[in-house]
Amino acid sequence: MKNKTFLVVLFIAFISNAQKTIPLYQGKAPGSENWNWQEKEMFSETFQTQVVYNVSQPTLTMYAPNKALANGTAVIVCPGGGFHTLSINSEGIEVAKWLNSKGITAFVLKYRLVKSETDDPVKELFPLFENRKKLDSINAPVVTLAIADGLAAIQYVRDHAAEFNIEKNRIGIIGFSAGGTVAIGTVYNSKDNNRPNFAAPIYAYTGALKNTIVPADAPPLFIAAASDDQLGLAPNSVKTYSDWLAAGKSAELHIYSKGGHGFGMRKLNLPVDSWIERFGDWLKLQGML
Repeated sequence: MKNKTFLVVLFIAFISNAQKTIPLYQGKAPGSENWNWQEKEMFSETFQTQVVYNVSQPTLTMYAPNKALANGTAVIVCPGGGFHTLSINSEGIEVAKWLNSKGITAFVLKYRLVKSETDDPVKELFPLFENRKKLDSINAPVVTLAIADGLAAIQYVRDHAAEFNIEKNRIGIIGFSAGGTVAIGTVYNSKDNNRPNFAAPIYAYTGALKNTIVPADAPPLFIAAASDDQLGLAPNSVKTYSDWLAAGKSAELHIYSKGGHGFGMRKLNLPVDSWIERFGDWLKLQGML
């Protein structure tokens, strides 16, 4: 009997974390048809986490919840990394698995990134944080492409909603840092079928966005950041929140005194660790659980 129970638990665990990788475009991604470098992955000693880099062919990796828990809601997850890397675990896969535990189907988006000239993209990126204008200039063409990937991801998931057993009007997007730029950028630039039903920019950088006009039918936002963010991005979150309120739209803002930049799903033994639970409370309030 114990063996049977153990096998059932293993089966449920397997089903609840079932993965499927989906190319976001048929053939070359529009706007980067001449990109021919290969996606790579490494452990960054600087960031103390696994990172993906040199993404030229965007993909969605689907994480499906246990069918018994599935509630028809889907969330596209956009990891951060300064548009040079993707912090694939604490801002990607771990978020997806938490969403699965709430019955939500998650799609981790690998959006296009700046090409790395070495096998240590973090070492290349780090000095650029000291010169925001230079970093913005280098990233600018890729930011546009990454937001296009975010819009394509929303469109793809909505077009295949029946296949994924989700509801077309329950599709959201969450992003961290540069991924937060992608998440909120999709809202600013979306129309009809590629507009998310809700969005969560987490310690997002908005200085790289060309368009910051709140849409007339803007979705509700959940926003979180830390006051001691080393990159000084907390004011970006406050401004986005204020813009939403000024436009008469729904928004919820959480600013933690400590947490730094890139807290994601890391356990810091600080109040900021609970941000994901507050996100869950907010999703429930929105009728998404």
